[in-house]
Amino acid sequence: MKIKIDENLPSRLAGILNGIGHDAHTVHEELLTGRDDQQIWNVVQKESRFFITQDLGFSDLRRFAPGSHHGILLVRLRSPSSSYMIERIRQLFQNENIAGWYGCLIVATERKIRVSKPPIN
Repeated sequence: MKIKIDENLPSRLAGILNGIGHDAHTVHEELLTGRDDQQIWNVVQKESRFFITQDLGFSDLRRFAPGSHHGILLVRLRSPSSSYMIERIRQLFQNENIAGWYGCLIVATERKIRVSKPPIN
């Protein structure tokens, strides 16, 4: 899976996801840090990448309707330490059916995953 990791997540997450077979890039390494959400979103879409973030700005189903993008994983942990954040995301990518996440808006917490799928045509 082609992935873009937002600046609000640990950059070393890219290496972990790359190590399990994904093509992960970070906002940091592409010098997009500090850019507004729309600029980052435009790059994510241009590169056809799945986006991982903690930014609630990407949770609006009207603006980011499932099926209108390549997928968003919004991670919402109560205690988002870097190590726990990395471990939770690694677990998701190793244990869940991520192939089914294309075009979806996924919200993941410590215990739950909510997947909003594109409408069936």
